[in-house]
Amino acid sequence: MSGDPQTPQLVQGSVPGIRKLAPYWHPYTTMAKERWLGREILEVVSTEFRDRSMEYYRYALESGVTSINGKAAKPDSVIKNGDRIENVVHRHEPPITSTPVKIIYHDKERDYLVINKPGSIPVHATGRYYHHSLVQILYNDFGFDKVYTINRLDRLTSGLMIVPLNADLARSLSTEFVNGSVRKEYIARCMGEFPTEEVVCEEPLLTVDRQMGLNIVHPEGKPAKTVFNRIRYDANTRTSVIRCRPFTGRSHQIRVHLQYLGHPIANDPIYSEDRIWGPSLGKGGIDVVPCNERNAPAPPPHLQSGHSSETLSSNTNGDGPLNDERKLLPRETGHDIGMSSPVPLSSEAVRVITRLRNMKDEDEDWGRWRDVIFRAKSALTPKSYRIPSLPPQNRRRRGGEKLRTTWLRHIPSILLGTNDTTSSTTEVAGADVVSQLSLDEALARLPEMEVLTPAVDSNTGTLYCPECYLPLHPDPNPEKLYIFLHALKYTTSLGSFETDMPEWASEGWKWEYDKGDSTEK
Repeated sequence: MSGDPQTPQLVQGSVPGIRKLAPYWHPYTTMAKERWLGREILEVVSTEFRDRSMEYYRYALESGVTSINGKAAKPDSVIKNGDRIENVVHRHEPPITSTPVKIIYHDKERDYLVINKPGSIPVHATGRYYHHSLVQILYNDFGFDKVYTINRLDRLTSGLMIVPLNADLARSLSTEFVNGSVRKEYIARCMGEFPTEEVVCEEPLLTVDRQMGLNIVHPEGKPAKTVFNRIRYDANTRTSVIRCRPFTGRSHQIRVHLQYLGHPIANDPIYSEDRIWGPSLGKGGIDVVPCNERNAPAPPPHLQSGHSSETLSSNTNGDGPLNDERKLLPRETGHDIGMSSPVPLSSEAVRVITRLRNMKDEDEDWGRWRDVIFRAKSALTPKSYRIPSLPPQNRRRRGGEKLRTTWLRHIPSILLGTNDTTSSTTEVAGADVVSQLSLDEALARLPEMEVLTPAVDSNTGTLYCPECYLPLHPDPNPEKLYIFLHALKYTTSLGSFETDMPEWASEGWKWEYDKGDSTEK
């Protein structure tokens, strides 16, 4: 809730229009997943996550911040079935838009919310996102401690969500979504002049890279159907505003179907980027003939001198010779590409994933390749943080986080806020209209406290975090935090609900192209 001491401090971003949190130490506990069994923990961590370098992950494990069943894990610890893995990380959550979550309707009698989610906010905690997830925002900013997010929108997608507040309604409404009885309408702005007649796309979809969230049209994918109707074509921006009606709920369904049709969402950072897909932008799909060839990841030209932090040496500090007898891990050879795919990947799919990863690294100022500052540091130590012991067997939970009260006593107070604000409600026609605090209000109510300032590497001038030595990169522009895809209307047994049209869908809206050196589209 609002007074939860776990909420870290809001800080001022370097660009307007974003909401940013101070970094904070965060504990996480999970049970061993089937795909991890029998593998060394360093291999698992380095293939599941890509935010830090291979060397850093080994350094963190050797520092003792990860435990298995209450005992400190080492890089070569093998994960077994039933293992409970606990980790303490210094979390740098990516900024999100400062546009607030809007609660359109709160039905107290039937116990559900209807909300308008801004683009840039993931529904659940995932990867580097925790407090900047919708579930936590509803908890921290509005006081809803138990929500059931049965229909999930992509992080970059904005729009309507129906959120039950009790399990019975969640089960009932979830059944409606699964059996296809919910009518859904989305609005998108896509590239090019979309046909005037109705277009139906029924190509099957498959997730081929879990890390990057990449989906493609594939014959072994899940059935999917989307119906598209053009609303208008805008010659000034060479884009079309279209209505999209998905009849199934596959991941990235609208985005991939539009790409397949040759009209990807105009600002989609994955499916409309020629640096990833080439001039065709994936129109008509890509080759699916399996290929086993992989190439080791390579740094950009300006970072190719010296020992790469993405290759593990026999010396922990990275300044010793490479141990030729050591078995290379999948991430070092490029064979981590395809590990999460249910089917063998084609050479074209491998190239697409490689380019997508490189583009993400470039957007983050190649931080993973510059992740070497820790080499000159002592063991990673969460400041003022004690890793609690494993609870008694009868009090353990499977997966997820431990009880908050167990962990929070050890969170560094310098990194946390005490935000004791309460949300206000106004009764309107028997329902609550709940107001979220504005960014200025939230900042004003947080206690004034010192926030750790970035340190500077004297050798390279790199700004880095003084707690976990992460190379820092500039804040993103708000325009890069969302795509032109909005969930406009849902019709369910509870009724029909609709948001206003997004600003970018209005007639005469002007869009400044920002495609770097690529050709305007």
